[in-house]
Amino acid sequence: MDLAAYQQQLRALQQAAWPAGTPRAPQYPHGQQPLTEYLRTWAQRQGAAVALDFYGYQLTFAELDRLSDRCAALLSELGVAPGDRVAVYMPNCPQLHIGFWGILKCGAVYAPVSPLARALELEYQLKDSGARVILCFDQLLDLVAAVQQSCALRQVLASSLSELCPTNPSIPVPDLLLAPKRLDAGVIDFYPALEDCRAVTPAHRPALEDIAALNYTGGTTGMPKGCIHSHGDMLYTCASFVPVALGLEPHSVMLNFLPEFWIAGENAGLLFPVYAGCRLVLLARWEALGFMAAIAHYRVSHCGLLVDSAAEVLEHPAVADFDLSSLRATGCISFVKKLTPDYRQRWRTLTGCTLFEFSFGMTETHTCDTFTAGLQADDFDLKSPPTFVGLPVPGTEFKVCDFDSGALLPLGSEGELCVRSPSLLQGYWQRPEDSAAVLRDGWLHTGDLGQITAQGFIRYLGRRKEMLKVNGMSVFPSELEALFGQHPQVLACAVIGRSDERRGQQPVAFVVLKPDAPQDPQALASWCHAVMAAYKVPEIRLVSALPMTATGKVKKNELEHQL
Repeated sequence: MDLAAYQQQLRALQQAAWPAGTPRAPQYPHGQQPLTEYLRTWAQRQGAAVALDFYGYQLTFAELDRLSDRCAALLSELGVAPGDRVAVYMPNCPQLHIGFWGILKCGAVYAPVSPLARALELEYQLKDSGARVILCFDQLLDLVAAVQQSCALRQVLASSLSELCPTNPSIPVPDLLLAPKRLDAGVIDFYPALEDCRAVTPAHRPALEDIAALNYTGGTTGMPKGCIHSHGDMLYTCASFVPVALGLEPHSVMLNFLPEFWIAGENAGLLFPVYAGCRLVLLARWEALGFMAAIAHYRVSHCGLLVDSAAEVLEHPAVADFDLSSLRATGCISFVKKLTPDYRQRWRTLTGCTLFEFSFGMTETHTCDTFTAGLQADDFDLKSPPTFVGLPVPGTEFKVCDFDSGALLPLGSEGELCVRSPSLLQGYWQRPEDSAAVLRDGWLHTGDLGQITAQGFIRYLGRRKEMLKVNGMSVFPSELEALFGQHPQVLACAVIGRSDERRGQQPVAFVVLKPDAPQDPQALASWCHAVMAAYKVPEIRLVSALPMTATGKVKKNELEHQL
């Protein structure tokens, strides 16, 4: 099959299905230049506008631009040169934003580390990235000290969240903001150091092709790999996704609690608001009360959240105490709990807006490769076969290939999902063989099972190694998990397979039921027989909780030990 003809046919189908009034090309309101220049432009045009609000502590666009300039100058004084990696080991906070933009402005490479990482995980990532400077949350200094001698670190900067906590916070604050400030010998106090550095503005100006970040994969198996992303990747992600999926404008108010070390949180919290020039309400972490209070207090218009978080809000005893009617766009991410028509209807009743799935994406692609916004009429997206992830964002292409031969497969076939995007990683950091294995002729071979339907929509079916063969029939754990998500008494579910002499493989569902639900696996099995083909019906294992990664994914490798 000819690839050019395939892509032409697919583009025609997708354009026919495109939601009315939605942009069909990436949008660059300040031109194709790094987002550091977007920040400078907003600082010049609306310098007094609030760029970031953290429980009542505010930074204007002018102040964020000035402080990140100071940060860039400070890093240069400390010997950081363009291309050097700077690790950031912090929860969501204004210092992370100042550090992020400062790192990019001086031409260095942002290398985020999860603040939940313990010593071995921190040591691995610092050694892998070769970072010689780290900006960290002061409460994590003990962990940094424990690994510093075994890594290349030569400078440690630290900052406290408590020093930014207002006397009278605008909304309830988490305990992270209440921990007393600490500063160890030999550690640079970040905020005073910003004002004490001699230089004022960085001389360096990054280019779109320059490396901007090492975003580490957060997979559930194997050691994380650093995905090399450029300034151009960051810009394209915003230009292709924000206009079609969010519609942010300078007057919008965006809320983010997703962890910003994670690439989805980086997009939602660090990049999208600066691209759009809108106000960001930043939460240090998820707390239902803080979330509801922030929406009501700041009249938040846009946010993203996990389906689990939306369910917690819907079922919260105090939800009626908060006015959430300011919301205009709420995207969600299905990890454990899945978006269902019931959740959507209840969310619409509560807020007046429609809950929609954000996108399919990977750390390798900067994670916003498809969109479903505008495809919710009559629950079209939810009534489509799971897992429906919509249409490619403008400028991104998909194809489905045979895993073994690499041959292009016709529409409707199931095979390896491949993606070509302007935000594709340049490669895995210091892993040329791994890079060559997945990057072929400009396409990322994801290793994921997928399908492009006859109408041009993308379906994500899961990891190839997770696909089960039951009596010769293909069974996709992601499909079974989506079906379990429709059960009113199921809180969470993960499906894996075990060997079976008679059937080849047997699906096994690890299910967490709601606390008030009858703990009856037989009743659940009967329900499965009613809604699934007989060969798909799994063995039921009721569990109290599922093992999770820091970004909310199930550690299925740990479940395998329970088979």
